Amino acid sequence: MVEASCHCGAVRMEIDTPPRELNDCTCSICRRLGALWTYYSPRQVKISGATNIYIWGERVIEFHSCKICACTTHWSPVDKGYDRMGVNARMMPPEIVAAARITRTTGPG
Repeated sequence: MVEASCHCGAVRMEIDTPPRELNDCTCSICRRLGALWTYYSPRQVKISGATNIYIWGERVIEFHSCKICACTTHWSPVDKGYDRMGVNARMMPPEIVAAARITRTTGPG
């Protein structure tokens, strides 16, 4: 089990398995967020705490940020039937991130 949290600890995540691969997306929003994404089924991630939601572009994903410290913690699909979400691995302990392989992609925008 991997435990992750925003800077202030108000948003916490429990993920059933550590990531093997991380995505350094260089699209306009991910680059500005400084996010390092790993992907799971929403069934694999337990999230607690209040977040603000930001939706942009094609309006298919919701970016979630802590209401207190503003760290971007994860994204979830607008269509809740979609079985994939992104967790910002920068919220995980550094040793978890160091053990994963990082790839770089360019998304839209």
